[in-house]
Amino acid sequence: MRNTSKYIQLVRVLGVVASLFLPLYLVVKSNIGDDHALKKVQKATFTGSKSCIECHQSEYDDWLTSDHYKAMAEATDESVLGDFNNITFEAQGNTHRFFKKDGKFMVHTDGAEGDMEDFEIKYVFGYNPLQQYLVEFPGGRLQTLALTWDTENKRWYHMADHVYADQEINHDDWLHWTNQAQNWNGMCADCHSTNLEKNYNHKTDTYNTTWSEINVSCESCHGPASEHLKWATLPEYAKEDIPNHGLSVKTSGIDHIEFVNNCVRCHSRRASIQDFDHHAKSIYDHVIPNSPEDPTWHIDGQIKEEDYVHASFTQSKMHMKGVQCNDCHNVHSGKLIYGNDEKQYNRLCAQCHIPDIYDTPEHHFHKTEGMDGNALTSEAGIKMEVGSGALCVNCHMHGQNYMGVDYRRDHSFRIPRPDLTIKHEVPNACNQCHTEESPQWAESHVTEWYGKRRRFHFADAFSGARNEDETSVERLKNIAGDELYPMNIRSLAIQHLGTYFQDSLKTVVDDYIGHLAPGMRIATLKSNQIQSQEDIHRLLPLLNDETKAVRTETARLLSSIGEHNIPSEYKKNYNNAKDEYEQVLIYNADFPMGKFNLGNFYNNQGKNELAIDYYLKALEQDKKMHFVKLNLAHIYHRLGRNDHAKQQFEDYIYHEPKDAQAIYNYALFLSEMEAYDEALTILEKSYQIDTNIPRVAHNLAMMYDYKGDKKKAEGYLKKEINLMNDFNSKIGLLNFYLSNSKEKQAINMIKEMIKDYPEEAQELKKAFQQLEGW
Repeated sequence: MRNTSKYIQLVRVLGVVASLFLPLYLVVKSNIGDDHALKKVQKATFTGSKSCIECHQSEYDDWLTSDHYKAMAEATDESVLGDFNNITFEAQGNTHRFFKKDGKFMVHTDGAEGDMEDFEIKYVFGYNPLQQYLVEFPGGRLQTLALTWDTENKRWYHMADHVYADQEINHDDWLHWTNQAQNWNGMCADCHSTNLEKNYNHKTDTYNTTWSEINVSCESCHGPASEHLKWATLPEYAKEDIPNHGLSVKTSGIDHIEFVNNCVRCHSRRASIQDFDHHAKSIYDHVIPNSPEDPTWHIDGQIKEEDYVHASFTQSKMHMKGVQCNDCHNVHSGKLIYGNDEKQYNRLCAQCHIPDIYDTPEHHFHKTEGMDGNALTSEAGIKMEVGSGALCVNCHMHGQNYMGVDYRRDHSFRIPRPDLTIKHEVPNACNQCHTEESPQWAESHVTEWYGKRRRFHFADAFSGARNEDETSVERLKNIAGDELYPMNIRSLAIQHLGTYFQDSLKTVVDDYIGHLAPGMRIATLKSNQIQSQEDIHRLLPLLNDETKAVRTETARLLSSIGEHNIPSEYKKNYNNAKDEYEQVLIYNADFPMGKFNLGNFYNNQGKNELAIDYYLKALEQDKKMHFVKLNLAHIYHRLGRNDHAKQQFEDYIYHEPKDAQAIYNYALFLSEMEAYDEALTILEKSYQIDTNIPRVAHNLAMMYDYKGDKKKAEGYLKKEINLMNDFNSKIGLLNFYLSNSKEKQAINMIKEMIKDYPEEAQELKKAFQQLEGW
């Protein structure tokens, strides 16, 4: 029998000895891992694309052929594609000239004051199918010339002749190339350069914009590389404990949603809330992607204005099934994975869709290449040769021209639906090629080929909502709650509920205001009106949401109700979120709408002079933002500066003479100023424009009653009842009868109201008894 205590003691000693002989690399590995864990709290820094060549030569070479590489460059003989050989060009009523002087590229065109001037081209912008040119202005501004080079047809064209063909763009219009709509710093820069910091100073209205690389380089997508370069120098055993190879952005080992989200900040129509931060946890920490809604998209989700792909692709069945950008595109070159030859297009689809089923005349019902027939010219002006109809993309990814010559395909991958064209006046691929035919013609062919059955489309529910059709409520609720619908369409259903059926949204709002998807939370916030204390308390937890966009949207809503309505236990979170929201507003204050929103924020905070300052700056920047004058009028009135208020009201009404509500508000203002005759005239004007505003009829009645015209007063009170038909409107007429000793009419009205409003019978009977006492 062994000595147990000695055996245990021996094992312990051997264990100690064994630990002394552990391989040195394990100890080193452990120490390195711990050291890295301490260091990785520091943010990585940008090192430049050339630091990637040594290990990623193939990817780097692909990138050199991409539009990302050519997104922006200094103006040189190599980068400038346009003809500057003393060329003249007639456009927008002016003769423009392109020439070189002292080695610089120059343009003679209309400047900020409308006079023809010479400007130096500082940078080129873009490469194919068009190239734009940037001119440097004081205050750190770079402005984008409207004069644009068509790289495919080798010609100059004026952007206003294509994009704003139905408008006259003068030098003082905010769309003119010297004004903010064509400003590079705020409109373009963050997606055409790497590590872009806008650095806008809202107090001086100037920029100090910087970048680490002038174009879209490796680090634009992968994030700053300094920690990755350190990782690359480590021994293989030491690399294992460092997550994602030391990069802040994951581009592999992620699902399709995460993959597509890496592209969102540029390939989406969006609202920006700060400079892009590669270390942020969510895209909603720096941008809020738009939902596919009017006026940028058609009601069925098809592209209308520039959409930059994301909101279209994410509503597609492709995305819902897990398809992501790199299934079709080489992410480094930007080209299609089988090349950009359209003969290879169907190969892309054949990765998932069986060619023997789908790439056949029995499916597409079109002629193939080589068959007899005539070419068509599509709605976008593209020549469709015989056989084009057999290409999947021409039926399922039809597109249109943007910026004059840039043909972009709709990435929602939809089935052509001429029936929706007939119902909702949306495009369909059939008639976009067969422009000479009617939607009814296209629908008859679809019925012949595929039968009469049509799937329900969310456009039907959205259209019904616009028409305030109550039957749309359940449809909208079903779409919002159905996980088979894309998330952005579900969020749109929430928005439509809030816009058209606010009471119905209240019944489901708790299901979505805390939804896991930030986009759904934001849509619910934007849609849900604050009407009660319950609504306030519903919002308060979101002040501490993990996502910046949700926190700041919550702060925006709550800032309008006053800090006194915020419970003490939420004051700290509220102030933090409110400060964040103010910084978002300041970040966007280089635009007139941003200045207007900042003015609204200060208005809600009671900072009147700051509000006035930003309202005036917004108007100075965009003189057509006449609605700002109404806000100015109300602040001036509140401050007792009524001459200024009157001027703003009149200026607004001069430019918007059909706005009955604003004219009504002006009449109330005049009434407060005791300008009763003028107020009556303005009230009548408001009523003539829109006879469906109950308060206008009520105030007209009060005004005529005051002036002694009892017949007109009674008439307008009856018109108010016709519009409202509720207890309050009828009380107005009853009080009129009582105060004007019209006993018979009052008694008849009381009897009628007792029948209609039995819950108010006791109070009405008191009035009846008073009458008998008369």
